[in-house]
Amino acid sequence: MSEQNPKIAYLREKANKLPLMPGVYLMKDKSGKIIYVGKAKKLKNRVVSYFRSQKDLPAKVQKMVLHVDDFDYIICQSEYEALVLECSQIKLHKPKYNILLKDDRGYSYLKYTGGDWPRLSVVFRKDNSGAKFYGPYYSHFVIKNALEAATKIYKLPECSLSFPKDIGKSRPCLNYHIGRCSAPCAGKISQAEFERNARQALEFIKNGAESAKKELTDLMRQAADRLDFEAAAKYRDKLKALNSSTQKQKVVASSNKEQDVIALAFYEDKMAFAVLEFKNHALCDYRHFLIDNQDDKEDARAEFIKRFYATHQAPPYIFIDGKVKDRELIEKMLGDKAQKKVQIITPKIGEKDRLIDMAHLNAGEFLAKAVGKKTAATAALSELASLLGLSKPPKVIESYDISHTGGENAVGGMVVFRDGVKSPKDYRKFIIKTARGGDDYAATAEVLRRRFEEYEKHKNDINPGGFARLPDLILLDGGKGQLSAVLPLCQRYRVPVFGMVKDSRHKTRAIVGVQGESALKQTKSAYNLVYSIQEEVHRFAITFHRARSGKKGVQSVLLEIQGVGEGRVRALLKRFKSLSAIQRATVEELCAVVPKNVAENIYNFFN
Repeated sequence: MSEQNPKIAYLREKANKLPLMPGVYLMKDKSGKIIYVGKAKKLKNRVVSYFRSQKDLPAKVQKMVLHVDDFDYIICQSEYEALVLECSQIKLHKPKYNILLKDDRGYSYLKYTGGDWPRLSVVFRKDNSGAKFYGPYYSHFVIKNALEAATKIYKLPECSLSFPKDIGKSRPCLNYHIGRCSAPCAGKISQAEFERNARQALEFIKNGAESAKKELTDLMRQAADRLDFEAAAKYRDKLKALNSSTQKQKVVASSNKEQDVIALAFYEDKMAFAVLEFKNHALCDYRHFLIDNQDDKEDARAEFIKRFYATHQAPPYIFIDGKVKDRELIEKMLGDKAQKKVQIITPKIGEKDRLIDMAHLNAGEFLAKAVGKKTAATAALSELASLLGLSKPPKVIESYDISHTGGENAVGGMVVFRDGVKSPKDYRKFIIKTARGGDDYAATAEVLRRRFEEYEKHKNDINPGGFARLPDLILLDGGKGQLSAVLPLCQRYRVPVFGMVKDSRHKTRAIVGVQGESALKQTKSAYNLVYSIQEEVHRFAITFHRARSGKKGVQSVLLEIQGVGEGRVRALLKRFKSLSAIQRATVEELCAVVPKNVAENIYNFFN
């Protein structure tokens, strides 16, 4: 940032006089308004850091510092006391540059139209239609699910027909035939029974499943006592539907009775948090929050937890998708407030990890809608950035692979993914010129060197494109060897680079970087993205290699297949006469020449 606060020298001098004690600092603008509140273990060290070199600060912090005119501070006895005070000051002043949460929704109401043919619906505001409104309900998720369950149990119509105006004008729809609607449109139910069902549905939503079960059980017994078995059967069916509905609500379940699951997704300048709330072992609510992207994800998670639970009761367990700054201090603060032990946990395996994946997908979907991007790609790029420790999701990813046969006709392929989607117009091909003897490491280094040389030639073009722009991330089809060969070059241009490692079955297994390997779970959205990149760059490189090999390369192509040696190449060509015929052959036809496992390798290679 070219601008600089004219009072920076004064602020730095004042900060240098602060004590090395825990405390809270309050940054103010020219009008005296508090624009940021923070806490520190050592006030002097923390506050001075804002007024040193501005280029080392995140962009958002630079912007905040630009508007600081002065600051106050409050000394505390401990860092924990400073944390509690920080939370109370943020809640009081709502500073502009702190994370301030605004829920993604408003209140909801249950609308009951009344009359002879009453209808139920969920709305966001009351109107002057004369209908009755119940609420407000804070959770749209809860009231909407309750209405859906009541509609199925009491067989209320889901269509937009108006009764009695539309009675007899159409035949029953599919919902009637599968037992989900009483078909008032076709006169299959009386007005009195329809009204009774609607009223019972309203009571079910207002009072809950247990109350409805008791009422239906009593009505069923009363009908049976007076020998009205038809009515008793109807109450039995409703009770059965009610039990089925409450069981379905437990499909997304937790072994803990009460817990929250939190995950974040980030893209460009925005970040989204998703919170899944579990009560009585079942998912009972979910919420989304959109905020400005934060460079430090550990700090962002900590800030979110502090802000969210300032207005919500913390459950005994909070599962979150990554490290949280000051975790133990925040656990103590939440526990003291809730008067029970609160744990913040980052799960790695099992049920809780799967719920984290679910929360992350919800955060990614919400964020994708907010920034106008594709849901799956946004979630995958955010997850990949977190996995690799990148400050932001990579918009442009370049991937490289080398293909040759025994060192002959060596080529390199480059594929490009933009916003998580293939961009074929940006693909490039390289004929290896200097690396010899099938040295994949040297060949990879040659390709990257030539790629960066093209960047140097074109980086000052008026309309830069192609090689004139550096990618946000480079992925190599290979492991530590390929990575080591190009790491110094990529570091010079400050481009993150990682290798994509395959397992014994040639499936993507992990990503390797300077810090070692990071395993990729097949349940993660990042896995699907990396797998598609690795498959695409391999396909592109090997296709180029085959095209260059031509007729002379028929044997070379077959030798690339696991289990195929020179003897089997001769046998295959003798039987099928040409490579195209081998490509068209079935596994059974190939088994006439080679063992079944090799036949399957050949078939899978070409298909």
